[in-house]
Amino acid sequence: MIEVTKGVSIPEVEVKFTASRSSGPGGQHVNKADSRVTLWFNVASSRSLSPAQKRRILNRLTTRVNKKGVLRVVSQKTRSQAANREVAVERFVDLLRQALRRASARKRTQPPIAVKESRLARKRRRSRLKDERSRRIRPEDWD
Repeated sequence: MIEVTKGVSIPEVEVKFTASRSSGPGGQHVNKADSRVTLWFNVASSRSLSPAQKRRILNRLTTRVNKKGVLRVVSQKTRSQAANREVAVERFVDLLRQALRRASARKRTQPPIAVKESRLARKRRRSRLKDERSRRIRPEDWD
């Protein structure tokens, strides 16, 4: 069982692993060893997820899920197939946790009183400045 969250765990039967040749530079070992691991998980036909959880995963991981509803996670970080398998499972669990996490509702807050007062003071200053520009100076006011 792959433990995703407290309430969600995926049986290893639902997850499929394939190994292939890793890309990038290497030597004699890399050219003939299948060290890259690809994890395949069919979200659409999973029995361990509720329909709401499936929808959430399919909506949030659209770039990683193909048209058939299969999630693909690839790891070729290390030179060992076993280590890459562990990395792929960790990444898979992280992806599912992020996809299943509910977004917390935004708490509405009021701006602080000091901010309101400084904004109003700026408006008053600006208003006074514009008002002074519009006043006409008459010759009789020169005294």
